[in-house]
Amino acid sequence: MDLRQLEFFVAVANERNFTRAAGRLHIVQSGLSASIRALEEELGAALLIRTTRRVELTPIGRAFLAEANRVLAAAADARHVVDDMRGLHRGTLSIGTIQSLSPFLDIAEILGRFRAARPHVEIRLVSAGSLTLIEGVRNGELDLALAPFTGAGPPGLTARMLACDPLSATCAPGHWLAARASVALGELVDEVFVDLHPDWGTRQLIDRSFAEQFLARRTGFEVNDLSTQLDLVAHGLGIALLPTAVIAHRIAARAPGWISVVALAEPEICWELAVIFAHDEKRQPANAATRMFLDLLPPCAEMPDHS
Repeated sequence: MDLRQLEFFVAVANERNFTRAAGRLHIVQSGLSASIRALEEELGAALLIRTTRRVELTPIGRAFLAEANRVLAAAADARHVVDDMRGLHRGTLSIGTIQSLSPFLDIAEILGRFRAARPHVEIRLVSAGSLTLIEGVRNGELDLALAPFTGAGPPGLTARMLACDPLSATCAPGHWLAARASVALGELVDEVFVDLHPDWGTRQLIDRSFAEQFLARRTGFEVNDLSTQLDLVAHGLGIALLPTAVIAHRIAARAPGWISVVALAEPEICWELAVIFAHDEKRQPANAATRMFLDLLPPCAEMPDHS
């Protein structure tokens, strides 16, 4: 008895017809019939009742079908494990990231450790807005993404939180906000905002926060990188809301007094950095390379459902 014979038997049992089963298996009907007869002879029992119109299972055949399905499922799982392990030695790990990881993760250091452990796995790294990255994971172009996350994700994706950082307002040193210890969203509705593109998670979080308070605001500038965003703010062209740690990281690289930072009044708006990946039926990463990369990250927590 071999797996191929079990596959043949299951196909006939499901189709209840040798001709249809042979077509499904892409073999000649005579070969299929011979294989089933050999299986019955080996078992010493009839599995099928053959008529001119249909094929029916004998009581022994029905019991054998359940076991055949179990064996074939176990064999498929075993093949999956082997393929998965081979992927840790030869394969590709595709990762998507946003620009502002530095305050929260040293991605270069993590990738260095991954490369040292699995030197033959090709690493592919791309940078984009969070919507683009999440779509990349959803359609299989990316194995995982490191991005801000709001709302409920598409089916089949898991998000685990890596960091939560409150938003703060940034403005030019001479702006009226610079003298304030904190400011409420409602006080900013007349300001011109320097925003990131709509597919950035930070932009989505800000838009959602204003909408939840039934507030409108005006975007005067829309850019696709943090450096330009903060440069425009520093020159008095508008204000911006950004994660506090991201602002501090950028300020540390410039001269003191370059830009002013003002805390947002309660309720705090939390910017959540997540690792997002496709999962299997057990909500675990879909491949071994992704699982290994996740093991190199700081402790994660399952994201709450914001929908």
